[in-house]
Amino acid sequence: MEQFVIAEDAVNRWRRRILQGAGAAALAGLAPARLLAAALGAQPSLRGTEFDLEIGPTPVNFTGSDQNATAVNGQVPAPILYWREGDTVTLRVTNRLPVTSSIHWHGILVPAEMDGVPGISFAGIPPGQTFTYRFQVKQSGTYWYHSHSAFQEQSGLYGPIVIEPKDGERVKADREYVVMLSDWVDGDPAKVFARLKKMSDFFNTNQPTVGQFFSDVRQNGIKAALEKRKMWNQMRMLPTDFSDVTASRNLGVRMAYLINGVPAEKNWTGLFRLGEKIRLRFINGAATTIFDVRIPGLKMTVIAADGQDVEPVPVDEFRISVAETYDVLVEPADERAYTIFAQSIGRSGFVSATLAPRMGMSAPVPQMDEPQWLGMQDMMGAMSMPGMGGMDMGQMQGMNHGAAGQAKGARSQHDMQSMDGMHHMHGMSHGSMSGGQGKAQMPMQHSGHGAAGAMPMASGMAPKVTHARTEYGPGVDMHVDMPRTNLDDPGVNLRNNGRRVLTYADLHTIGGPIDDRQPTREIELHLTGNMERFMWSFDGQKFSESKPVHFRQGERLRIVLVNDTMMNHPIHLHGMWSELESSDGQFLVRKHTINVQPAQRITYRVTADAPGHWAYHCHLLYHMEAGMFREVVVS
Repeated sequence: MEQFVIAEDAVNRWRRRILQGAGAAALAGLAPARLLAAALGAQPSLRGTEFDLEIGPTPVNFTGSDQNATAVNGQVPAPILYWREGDTVTLRVTNRLPVTSSIHWHGILVPAEMDGVPGISFAGIPPGQTFTYRFQVKQSGTYWYHSHSAFQEQSGLYGPIVIEPKDGERVKADREYVVMLSDWVDGDPAKVFARLKKMSDFFNTNQPTVGQFFSDVRQNGIKAALEKRKMWNQMRMLPTDFSDVTASRNLGVRMAYLINGVPAEKNWTGLFRLGEKIRLRFINGAATTIFDVRIPGLKMTVIAADGQDVEPVPVDEFRISVAETYDVLVEPADERAYTIFAQSIGRSGFVSATLAPRMGMSAPVPQMDEPQWLGMQDMMGAMSMPGMGGMDMGQMQGMNHGAAGQAKGARSQHDMQSMDGMHHMHGMSHGSMSGGQGKAQMPMQHSGHGAAGAMPMASGMAPKVTHARTEYGPGVDMHVDMPRTNLDDPGVNLRNNGRRVLTYADLHTIGGPIDDRQPTREIELHLTGNMERFMWSFDGQKFSESKPVHFRQGERLRIVLVNDTMMNHPIHLHGMWSELESSDGQFLVRKHTINVQPAQRITYRVTADAPGHWAYHCHLLYHMEAGMFREVVVS
């Protein structure tokens, strides 16, 4: 790594220049200055109420290969925008690309026409044109902005937003840094998407090995080891399918994980003085990667989630799903370097950075954890939870696990009986049924037709769900009939790792819910997909096949999401807060993005106080592009 050794007064002069915004545009063309800014932790930023942002191509090199990124003001990530709660901001965004572009202000409460989603809230910004966003800032905290046009977000169009509370920060810190996590792929992301459509596990290099088989034989015996693999083979699924795209460089596509636009080998560094309290504003601006974050040797105290203050929670590690933000406080007790370590959920790669009292210092980078296999709770939900009964591997045999193994989707009578039996055991059913076959006669109280005032199940009880008729088709390879409702599970690859890991059950927004009314209507939606075909949807319908979800303006409603897949899905509702509930209906935390784990059912309350047309989607970019997207209309 190239190091820059300069006097502290020169460092401060650079930092003042950048923070004032005067040098942000100038720095775009000065490679050494950009590296210096990164090394010092002083990212380019803009402050005030009037902003001029220019979207255009810029050269970058994150993997050893020269590439073109989609940048704002020549920066990847885009400059940090500093706003103040209560101000009205004006942002003039000029598109210098040869295609339509856009900027969405993620988690920011704005009028629908300012939300920045082409085809939903506006037409997009044509090449060579300028669009002016203007709105009042109604909140404070850590947020971000990104393109909502095609794959531009993956190619670099994303940046942080920090909003100062009008009454000052509730928790004071001596110093703060934005820590923006992201992923990068060389080349055209559309080609990555095309590869996923042809072979969904193309990038999954972490597949079961012969060595793991013999390890299972030693621990559990050959019969159990064989049955375990037979089950996964029948389902045509992989027990380590955690991410769509991984950091492997051996598959024709180079990928890098970044912190503030810097790969691990360039070691982004944030400075501190001993005794200082440091606020780290973590943002996951990745297109497809969920990160697990820790700072060995430092306890982190979580003080905000998705921009909203929460009761402080001391942790060793936290999972940050795509589009989430967490603010943490750290207090280094020793004058030494500390490593910020963020490994991908699938353990295919990591990115690291440093907190240190002086430039040039570094700390050991830990080894990545060994990946686990998806467990029965990730497949069957409540059936595999303690006290809820269970099913051994032998019981899984003979069941039909998907259309992939059936000629043109045909099913024998035996197959259908097996599916019925699985369904009646309230576990998990695999496969897609067409037309009037199988369970097409299921009762419908779903997707906006739920009972008024319906409440979540009591704590510890497993809810029985219903599936929409549209879920029985080639786009759905799995149904979970009794999903788990536990929010105290950190998730696969974090369970029982010996560290104190944050969960949603730990989060409690200070001040309680924004609306004390109980919901009067319930909308249940299922997160569905066919992993082998890389098809993703709500209720088995991709966006092009779906109708809008309607909210009545002013109503208080409950959204129920059931994950019928074995992947995590960070779900983002534009324009309105999502107030997560416990399984017994108690308010927990206010968020703009809620990660739904495999085979999990979660509920949250929404106040429909924002008239207009809004996007509602999975924030894994390739899932959204494949169809896990809906339009919400508030009227």
